Formats: sequence, C-alpha cells, structure tokens
Amino acid sequence: MSQPTLSPRPSLPHPTPGLSFWHRTTRAFPYLNSNSTAAVPPSSKYVVIGSGIAGALTTFSLIKEQGIPANDILILEAREAVSGPSGKNAGHVRPDAFRGFSMYATVHGPEQALKIIENEKLVFERVAAFVKNNDVPCDFHHTTTFDVCLTPEFAALELKSFQEYEKAGGDLSHVRFYEGDKAKTKTGVQSTVAAYEWPAGSIHPAKLAQWLLSSVIEKGARLWTHCPATSIARSSPTSGWDIHTPRGSIAAEQVIHCTNAYASYLLPQLQESITPNIAQAHSIIPSAGLAGENALHNTYSLRYSLHHFYSLIQRQGDGTLVLGASRTNPKLSQKTRDSLVDFDDSGCQEEIVEDALHTFNALFPESARLGQKRQGEGLDQAWTGIIAKSVDLVPWVGELDGFEGQWVCAGFNGHGEFLLILTTIICLIY
Repeated sequence: MSQPTLSPRPSLPHPTPGLSFWHRTTRAFPYLNSNSTAAVPPSSKYVVIGSGIAGALTTFSLIKEQGIPANDILILEAREAVSGPSGKNAGHVRPDAFRGFSMYATVHGPEQALKIIENEKLVFERVAAFVKNNDVPCDFHHTTTFDVCLTPEFAALELKSFQEYEKAGGDLSHVRFYEGDKAKTKTGVQSTVAAYEWPAGSIHPAKLAQWLLSSVIEKGARLWTHCPATSIARSSPTSGWDIHTPRGSIAAEQVIHCTNAYASYLLPQLQESITPNIAQAHSIIPSAGLAGENALHNTYSLRYSLHHFYSLIQRQGDGTLVLGASRTNPKLSQKTRDSLVDFDDSGCQEEIVEDALHTFNALFPESARLGQKRQGEGLDQAWTGIIAKSVDLVPWVGELDGFEGQWVCAGFNGHGEFLLILTTIICLIY
C-alpha cells in the first residue's frame, strides 16, 4: 500500500514556467514584463502580491468600488504578469450545480453547503455580467455545460447528490436531466449513461486578467514583475509591514496575499491548510469531425468517477479544443500521481497526455479520423498549472489573526469563486 504524499515545502513560483495556450496567444501584452529590472519604490499604502485574476480584480475593485487612489497600490509578481494558474487553467466558467453538496455538507453542515452551491451559481452570473457590462474582450462564451456520467456507478452517485441537494431545499430549476438515448443524443457522447445540463461558460482567462491589469495600470496602479516578495516583517510593533524583494524593500500599511497555492511561502501557518496540486490541460486542433458546423457549443465534465474525469471546451472563435485531465485519475501510475503534489509548472506528464488523448478519441471518435489526420491537426500542446487545495474544501479569505493589515485570498480548489470572495475581502478592509 502506497504512503500518502506529504505536503511539499512552501515555495516561490518556479522561475521558468511553461507557457499555456492562453499565454502563447497573448504574448503582445504591453505590461507582460513591467518594471522587470527597476528597484521597487520604498513605500506603498497597499501592496497586492500576485498579478492573476485575484490580484488584478482586488486592485480593480479597490480603485473602482472603494475610491482608493490607483497610485496608492503596488502589485508584485514573481514572474511575468499572469504567469500563474489564472493563465494556465482549462478556460471554464463552470459553477457546481449540486454535485459537491454532500461533500460540503459532511465538512460544513447542510446549511453552509447550500450557501456554497448557491454562491457558485451567483459567481457565474456575476462574471457574465462583469464581462458584458465592461465590454471585456476575453472571448467569453455564455452557453450550457454537461456533467456526463460515463459509468452506472457514477450516475448513481450523481443522482444521490442531486436528490440530497433537492431535499435540503436547493434550487435545481436551472438543471436539466437526461438518460439513456436522450443523454447520448444531447451530449454527442455515445457511452453516456446519464447527463445533467445547466448554464455555464468558457473564457480566455489570461485576456480577462490582462484586461484588469491594463485597466488599473492605466489609472495609475503600479506593477512590478519578476520581483517576488521573499519575506514580510513588521515595520513597527503596532502597525505597518516591510515587504522584502530581491530589488529592495517596500513599507506598506495593507498587504493582500493573492498567491493561492503559494500563500504558505510568506504565511507558513497555512502550510498544512493550503497545498499545491498540479493540473494538466491540452490544446487540440480539431479535424473535420469537430470543425466548422460540427464544432461543439457546450462545455463538458466527462466523468467515470468522482476522481476520474476530464473537462472539455471548444473555443468559438478559432475552434481550438481545450482538454483538462483530473490529477487524481486512478488509471495513472502512483509515481505520476505523487509527482502532482508540487509547485513545478515548467513541464507536463507524458502519461497524462497519452491517457487524455486516448480518452478524448474514444469519447469523440469523430475527432480522430484515423488514417486521415492532416498535418497540423491533433495535439497542439500540453501544459500544467498549480491548483490550491484547502483542507476544508473552500477558500480562505480575510484578515490574518495576529497579523493586522495582512489579508489573504487563497485556496480556490480549482473553482472560480473569486468575484464574491474579493467583494468580501474588500468590504472587510473597509
């Protein structure tokens, strides 16, 4: 019997991360390497650590919603802008409609579990509204998603979650259920046992984060890239913090940690509470079976079991498919699964690539066109990103006990609850 994988030592981001599909298509971002060699300013009223969606949206909200002067805010980024998981995910804006209810209820009780699921739906609606109201050019596609049950065992588990959520008073009016031939027809996956459909979307996540950064920088906020925060100490016994970097120290009144899986490097008290997990995604250029009028318009979670699943979107503009693979897939070797509890996002696992492509071609055989694939079709690239897993399955948000003036927003567990979370943290600051 294999031993459980221990949490790795806290770490700064890997100095040479691999590029994702999203990174490769946004290399002209003008602030990609902003202030990459300059000394940091000696002080800033607010310092936000992390330039991903959480850090960028925090800054955006402080300026727009709270009226904070933009030049009072400094963003520190250890690598190039948006180099972390905000630019390395699988492109989903996909709320959990009911599946996680039983799991959350076990940890937090039914009342809180209901709120968590309701929050996910609200987040999706707010993200869609935010993109629309601000005319953000981030390829947002408002559609529906399928939870595809590929085994009778998982179909039974999914139905149990559905029924328990409904019994607890959860709203399921937006969810549609299909089984048998109807499920196969609706999803296009012939091995489908049952399926659930509800509103969701897909997005170019790096473009969203870059739009937020551009907006705040053009208002006067400052961004220092390739400049990790290496330690934090009190400026005085009663107030203020000194943030140390390789290019000088910054005195700050308020520090907001938007570093997700990396939070424990500066906050060692979180080491056992928030841990890293490597997730892998793949971009695929479709052949004729999934191109043109045959392109997919919904998003997918393709599930053999709770821990063995794949995610899929197809971009509506260029037709690129983005296939995510679960990091807990029991088909993978123990060596590969153990290696995924780490901070190294510089490469990818070939075993996961082979398994993901094999499964994709089996579920969507029209994509393979065996013997007829043209040059340029098929796997485009694979990449990894770091997901932050929290011990209680939900994000950690708020001011740190005993560290007045330091705030944390981390532990997203691969979900996008950031919009409401950041609303919460900004309200707490004020």
